[in-house]
Amino acid sequence: MINIKNLSFHYKKKSPLFNDFSLEVESGCIVGLLGKNGAGKSTLLHLISGLIQPKAGKINVNGFVPFERNPNYLADVYMVPEEFAFPPISISTYVKAFSPLYPSFDSQKLHDIFKEFELHPTSNLNKLSHGQRKKFLIAFALSTNCKMLVLDEPTNGLDIPSKSQFRKILVSSVTDEQLVIISTHQVKDIDTVIDTVVVIENGTIIYQENTDEIAQKLYFDLVPSLAGIENVLYHEQCTLGQRIIVPTSNGNESSIDLELLFNAIINKTI
Repeated sequence: MINIKNLSFHYKKKSPLFNDFSLEVESGCIVGLLGKNGAGKSTLLHLISGLIQPKAGKINVNGFVPFERNPNYLADVYMVPEEFAFPPISISTYVKAFSPLYPSFDSQKLHDIFKEFELHPTSNLNKLSHGQRKKFLIAFALSTNCKMLVLDEPTNGLDIPSKSQFRKILVSSVTDEQLVIISTHQVKDIDTVIDTVVVIENGTIIYQENTDEIAQKLYFDLVPSLAGIENVLYHEQCTLGQRIIVPTSNGNESSIDLELLFNAIINKTI
């Protein structure tokens, strides 16, 4: 689990990014961390992963203080960054060198994901496309079986079939003992896999809800026009009419349109 209390952080010579920020997330869920550019999503992931140190406040992840970089903590957390680089080695060499750092690493799971992603262990990492290297990182991360997985823009660089594969593999690979945090601008890529939505703006959480609760409160629909529709909380015009959010009524539920929900939150209508 993640427990953050009264966190403050700023980069040198810049305005505070977080000030008295608090967040609590339990294990056993896949969190979608959303926010506009500059909201602090990547910085928060770096703080949680122990890559940078808070100026004030406390961060506790699974009983550890991340920046203390306890070996037992590092062996149970894996981050897939948005930007990455590899040495000029083969996939198999990378796996041989780095998999021993993760005691729960599952070689069979890695083999199965490689097959799904059409990755070959003999391939040189630096000769793969950006999308293929991203798929390799995702495959390796899931195979570590770490208690916490941090994915920063995981679908960037993936083509449409690969995004579908990513969703399928993620849902089938993650257990109830794990916590997965996905930060992305491509909200449509993750709307069917996350079970908790966290939106940050100006260093503050402006929305935190699990998807079951969202589905019980909000109904998402596509209608030809707004005529005759009451209590519209948010709407956007599209080629087929209007995408709308209204309060749920009569126990009806709909699929969550995460992009529409995010826009409604940012526009302060929900």
